[in-house]
Amino acid sequence: MKFEKWNLPAAAPSVEALEAAGYPALLSAVLAAHGIADTAAAAEFLNIEETLTLSPFLMKDMDCAVRRIRAALESGEHIAVFGDYDVDGITATAILADYLRRCGGQVSHYIPRRIEDGYGMSAEAMRTLHEQGVTLVVTVDCGITGVEEVDYAAGLGMDVVVTDHHECKEELPRAAAVVDPHRPDCPYPFKHLAGCGVALKLVLALGGEARGEELLTRYCPLAAVGTVADVMRMTGENRTIVARGLAHITDCDFIGLRALLQETGLDQKEITSVQIGYVLAPRINAAGRMGEADRAAELMLCKDPVLAHGLARELCELNRQRQAVEQEIYAQAVAMIEAMPAEEKHALVLADHQWHQGVVGIVASRLSEKYACPSFMIHLSGHTGKGSCRSWGGFNLFAALEACSDLLLGFGGHELAAGFTIEEDKVPAFRKRMNEYVLRFMGSRPAASVLDVDVVLRRPEAVTLWEVEQLRRLEPYGNGNNRPLFCLLGVTLERAQGVGQNRHLKLRFSKGAVQLEGIFFSVSAQQCPCRVGERVDVAFYLQVNEFRGSRSVQLQVIDLRPSRQCSAREEESLLLLRRLEQGESLSAKEALRLLPSRQQCVAAWRLLQQTVGVEEWERPYLPFLRQLSAAIPGTDPFLRACFCVELFCERGLLCREIHDEEITLRLCAVKHKVDLEQSPYWAALLESIKGK
Repeated sequence: MKFEKWNLPAAAPSVEALEAAGYPALLSAVLAAHGIADTAAAAEFLNIEETLTLSPFLMKDMDCAVRRIRAALESGEHIAVFGDYDVDGITATAILADYLRRCGGQVSHYIPRRIEDGYGMSAEAMRTLHEQGVTLVVTVDCGITGVEEVDYAAGLGMDVVVTDHHECKEELPRAAAVVDPHRPDCPYPFKHLAGCGVALKLVLALGGEARGEELLTRYCPLAAVGTVADVMRMTGENRTIVARGLAHITDCDFIGLRALLQETGLDQKEITSVQIGYVLAPRINAAGRMGEADRAAELMLCKDPVLAHGLARELCELNRQRQAVEQEIYAQAVAMIEAMPAEEKHALVLADHQWHQGVVGIVASRLSEKYACPSFMIHLSGHTGKGSCRSWGGFNLFAALEACSDLLLGFGGHELAAGFTIEEDKVPAFRKRMNEYVLRFMGSRPAASVLDVDVVLRRPEAVTLWEVEQLRRLEPYGNGNNRPLFCLLGVTLERAQGVGQNRHLKLRFSKGAVQLEGIFFSVSAQQCPCRVGERVDVAFYLQVNEFRGSRSVQLQVIDLRPSRQCSAREEESLLLLRRLEQGESLSAKEALRLLPSRQQCVAAWRLLQQTVGVEEWERPYLPFLRQLSAAIPGTDPFLRACFCVELFCERGLLCREIHDEEITLRLCAVKHKVDLEQSPYWAALLESIKGK
């Protein structure tokens, strides 16, 4: 299993009113899982505003930013749009730079190089822009922590307008304007815009209300890509931005974005937020991670179709290089973690001189998911390190870095993802303090990778092509409106076949007469936790697979485990055992089914000795009983495995606790010989067989 614990809904909420109103079965189940039980609430949830109704001038300093930029346009000043090297920063840069150029402005764009320049503004970058004749710098997706850099720019005679969406520190930059919804004094009611969303709002403010629809249609495709890639909350204005962007992305005005769609094979498909997150965003991000972020910005702003297709191919190649480097660093990090003491595994703080600075952030994300804790990956160069960190389980990274700020040279970001710089000799102290900080946050809660399932499907026959297509009404997906995760319990794994050079698994499941195909990405046949023919539980997203003109339902498997759901025969066996424990009379036939042979008792005990020691051994209850029954020869192996466990516990050979779906076992230290036939359970079975 990829996840240690699955959180399943306690009970299936009622969908009768929704289905009676004509909502499809799967869509009704997802709406009900969101607590939506009536048609009015469903209509409100599914409805997306077509336009952005909040005035951009509700943002603190937006009026100041507009005045200064308009003055620069009117007087012909050289303006530089200063962005970040991730997808959000690149799309924000393209939005603002394109708009200002279309207004006739003399506009440059500047994307810092991740490795050479690091995150955000720098004195060196300000000096470079000053030497190019820039008199106004407008930041997008960065700058809110650039207090010293803004002062330095002012000393050179340049004004700075800061637009950002990251968390603020106590001191704001002394800029011509500071536009950030997270400013403590900003009254803007929607706080979850991405950097590209703030840039879009600035463009709308500059363009005026009369041009609102035109500007939204032009720039929402770029803003949609940045918003999804930055994992922003998919509510309110972000839903409008992404929905409008998806509606126009294949025929948008930006030929570079269209070239990337064509290069990835998405140009003839209906684009969803899922495809942005898994196909487009990684390729744009790869440019920044591999030190070529400006290539991605050039692609977004490109006016030449031939050049655009060449740049799109470059980004795809950079992504392949990034994947190879990422896999190597991930393997090294896992080896380091396995060798770490337990007290250093509450927060994973890892550092190395050889790691690629641009890739450590995405490795941190994978480590947080694997080990269920915050991760901090540090690229060391000389005597300093640049770190990227990712959150887990609601842990606020920005607050944690603030608490350790005396050990850091600098930091920035937000609660889910952040960056920092640190001196190499401070890394051990940072590791110790961060582990203590996370331990206090976690309290006594054990770290566990948890999978939250939205809907347990009781009727697999409801998974039809039409039903799955209707789930698109829930789009766009994202933080706060996650793609619904479904689960089927107690299905049979019919087939597991390696595909994609055996890097992935193609699966087939059955339940009754229903058969469903699935794909389990990044899991090989050797890593599959279940065997063909076994009863399994499967958690998955539902998607439509298109292949050679044919469309079919496919389960995108997220996790797979031996089933925790009893089959009818297993339930009958456990019920029979409970009747024995409660002293009910059994028929001779029932008693004969329960009573194991000596050979079966020996086989069960030997397996327990091999797998369970004197330390506590915790396993899923039903899969453990199935494992034990597989070692027992003869008839009724599951029933007799259950009886053997009861017998060994009653005789004091085995200590057992059952809680939820788990069983905790420990072999008891017994110095004398134990006669199993002296058990009252054994005697009761013999009496039933004799007919007494």
